[in-house]
Formats: sequence, C-alpha cells, structure tokens
Amino acid sequence: MDFSQLKGKGAIVTGAAGGIGLGIARTLARHGVDVVMADIDATALASARKEVAALGVRAFARRLDVSDRDAVSQAAAEFKALLGKVHLVFNNAGVEIGGRSLAEVSDSEWDWIFAVNVFGVINGMRHFVPLIRAHAEGGHVVNTASIGGFQVNREYRLGPYSATKAAVVALTEALAQDMEDTGIGVSVLCPAAVNTRITESDRNRPARFGGPPADAESKARREKLRAALASGMTPDEVGERMLRGMRNGDFYIFTHDEPKPWLEQRFGRILAAFDRVGG
Repeated sequence: MDFSQLKGKGAIVTGAAGGIGLGIARTLARHGVDVVMADIDATALASARKEVAALGVRAFARRLDVSDRDAVSQAAAEFKALLGKVHLVFNNAGVEIGGRSLAEVSDSEWDWIFAVNVFGVINGMRHFVPLIRAHAEGGHVVNTASIGGFQVNREYRLGPYSATKAAVVALTEALAQDMEDTGIGVSVLCPAAVNTRITESDRNRPARFGGPPADAESKARREKLRAALASGMTPDEVGERMLRGMRNGDFYIFTHDEPKPWLEQRFGRILAAFDRVGG
C-alpha cells in the first residue's frame, strides 16, 4: 500500500473511545483518513468521535462489543456502507486483569479476557479483513498485542494478559502468511508502557462475564501498574510510531527500547535450551 496517499482512505479502529485506539484514530485523521470508531463504551465513544471529526475527516461512531461475533459480522456491513472502501483495519480493543496469581483469576475473568483480547481479534480478522480484499486495491491490517506477548513481567503479575497477547502475536503471524501476495500488509503492534486507562477496563465488563467489579481490592492491586502507565508514552505517540512502522514495512512494531534486554534474556534462555538438546 502507498502510505504517501492516505487522504480519503477508510479505516476501522476498535477500542477507539480512548487510549491507544483513540491515539490511532487521531493519527489517521491528521493524515486525512476517514475513520469508523468502534468501542463498547458508547458515551466515551461519542465524545471521541467529535474530537476526531474536528480534525477534518469523516468520523463515525459505532458501539461494538468485539467479543460478540454476530455483532462484529453485522457491523462489518455497516462499516462498508459508511466508508465505501475499507483500506485499513486496526483490531485494537483489549482489556486487562492482573496483580495476582493465576489461581486467583475467576472463570468469568478468564472467559472475558480471552473473549475480548483473542476472539475479538479473530472476529475482526474474519469480518473486517474481507472488506479490504473486496476492492483489490491493497491495504494494511494491524493487530494490537503488547510487549507482554513476548514476556511475562513478574513485577505486575500479568499472566492472563500476556497469554492473550502472545496468542495475538501468533494469530498475526499466521495472518501475514495468509496475506502474502495479496497486496495487504500485516503488522502486530507491541507497545510497552502507554498512558491509558486499561487498568480500569473492567468498568465496561459485560454482565455475561460478571459485570464491573464491586470490590475496592481489584483497584488496589493494580495501583502499581496504574502508576507505571501514568508516566508512559502518550497514545498519539504510539499512533505515529505505528504509522511509521507500517510505512517501513515492519511486521513487529515496537514503541519502546527499554524492553529489548528483557527479550534478549528470554530468547537467550530459549537458545541455550536448544544447545542442550541431546546433551
């Protein structure tokens, strides 16, 4: 795809009411891209849409629970009608639970985090990517994973989150293979600390997954991560770095240099284990 000619292209961004999703939408708008913004939080989404539209593009808001495959399927037809042609898809919606051992995570929480972070991406790939293929003009798909998809940071106890993001990395690698020779590029966005409200994502947890938590403990156990994110990169910086990575043809798009030693240590352990095979 020619990223020098973005003006007038159409994009779908999930999780767009705030955080990285809104940063992506604003970045696209500054480059002339029309955007359909989807999110489960209708109130925040309406405000976000006005902000993006003020940048001079067509911006549409659609409440959407990405874990609901039927809703995503129906939304795809609506998005095509709104945009005409879809060239860019950002499967970005995600949630977080953490701050405790795996044994402390409830069944409904496991169901919720996998439904949104993994099946939400799958639903987007199944129903939004065909919209790009339909016009045969090429395009690009970005799935939002995390640096946590490559390592589990013991300091924040994010095992369930990291498990889902590792799955997103693998799914995106598979999608890239499927899209070879189609003119559709594929990238996986792997941010580290970004100043978002992801630690409060369970405020929008649907009733079928237990609804919002009522206990103060759930907030207290995330205070450490919340404080770390507060000093993190802005969502708009992430959006610009992501766009630069897309232009460079990068599959893995990282946002920070700091995690590199963590990954070197992890992959060093992996390679060392291979050296001991048969020994």
